[in-house]
Amino acid sequence: MAELASTARPAEPQVLPTPKCIPRLGVRKLPSKRQAIIADIEDSAPCFSKEQAAVIRGDLLTWYTAHHRKLPWRFTQDSSISQDLRQRRAYATWVSEVMLQQTRVATVIDYFNRWMNKWPTVRDLASATQEEVNSVWAGLGYYRRARFLLEGAKQIVEVHEGLLPSSSKQLQKIRGIGRYTAGAIASIAFDQPVPVVDGNVVRVLCRLKAISNVPRTSSTMEILWTLAEQLVDDKRPGDLNQALMELGATICSPTSPQCLHCPLKETCVGYKLSQETQNTRNPVQVTDYPMKAVKPAPRQEYVAVCVLEKSVISGYDTDSFELDATDSCLLLVRRPKTGLLAGLWEFPSASLESDNPSLKACRAAIDKYLESILGIRANSESELVIERKLVGAYKHVFSHIHMHMKIEWMRIHVDKKGIPYYNYFTLPSAFALVKRVIKKTVGGFERESVTLLFITV
Repeated sequence: MAELASTARPAEPQVLPTPKCIPRLGVRKLPSKRQAIIADIEDSAPCFSKEQAAVIRGDLLTWYTAHHRKLPWRFTQDSSISQDLRQRRAYATWVSEVMLQQTRVATVIDYFNRWMNKWPTVRDLASATQEEVNSVWAGLGYYRRARFLLEGAKQIVEVHEGLLPSSSKQLQKIRGIGRYTAGAIASIAFDQPVPVVDGNVVRVLCRLKAISNVPRTSSTMEILWTLAEQLVDDKRPGDLNQALMELGATICSPTSPQCLHCPLKETCVGYKLSQETQNTRNPVQVTDYPMKAVKPAPRQEYVAVCVLEKSVISGYDTDSFELDATDSCLLLVRRPKTGLLAGLWEFPSASLESDNPSLKACRAAIDKYLESILGIRANSESELVIERKLVGAYKHVFSHIHMHMKIEWMRIHVDKKGIPYYNYFTLPSAFALVKRVIKKTVGGFERESVTLLFITV
């Protein structure tokens, strides 16, 4: 569940303007009569009456009590629990909400259980290293989330004596905790009557009030936060917020909402409009709400990757040599502390300008990079290079980047005196396919852990 941007709350609720269905947004143009219907609905969009809020709250909680999924981070709200147990629940809520950002529930469950077994408290997490955290996180993607969890835990220990604050405002001062996550922790773990607005809640609220505006604008988001706040009271605020999220995740889905099974269908304006216009020339669909913004095309990046194997040589002369296989190691370098995959380890990589780079261009980029970080010359004239060949290509897809990699394997030799410190490290799962490509062509990757040489640049 992603953090959604917001601005300071206006003194009075704003009235949404009549949306214009722009063709470039991929939304079909509505006839004037239908636009008028939506305009009338949106004129009243920023408010639930107290009666409406009470009905929605009651229907939601009744449905949630009977139908919510049993998940390892969920628990029965109880105001009489000890501070220690409440803190553990707050920590579990925090970890689960961060993991659920951009990741499906089914995927998160196993990761959450492993994480909590390894670091059951904030203090336990604060004592971990970034490498340990990354190894448990490997496979979930968006590694910045793991870094924020660790940094946040250290801040909580240093500033708050290891105790998560109970208020949403104080929680938002913790590294990596935004308005949504703060609201989830405060309401679910500390029974604070504060709202949450994630992608699922956005969809539910937009359909309840037939708001067709693109929800990512700050003005629309602030109205949605106002609506969510009107639904929350001091009785079971955490359950109410989880019910809204659960409804969006299981019933009020983006493309195939199960309106007939929805506990809010009697109060949903979007559903009412769809029923009233279903036999007209231009029927309103529940899925018209909210309007979908066009995602920018992913950026294409081209990278030369070198799997550099460093072998110790004994008895070397111009005609023959022997490799000490037990002392061979692979080079990993740490990425910069900011940007994509910040602080993670990778094989030496160099960006390429061409979208169809030649082998010569790839090698030139790698040669320049290796010389800059190791001070070695690995070109064709170098006596260090034992063997070098292209072993494969791979496209790694991130949410906003398609990274095209040309992968080369190179073996160089050194003597025993020239070996710097190395250690064991498990290859990140993000590069699992690179590992398989190399295994097919080069071999030697039968073990999950291989000896790797760490270099920070």
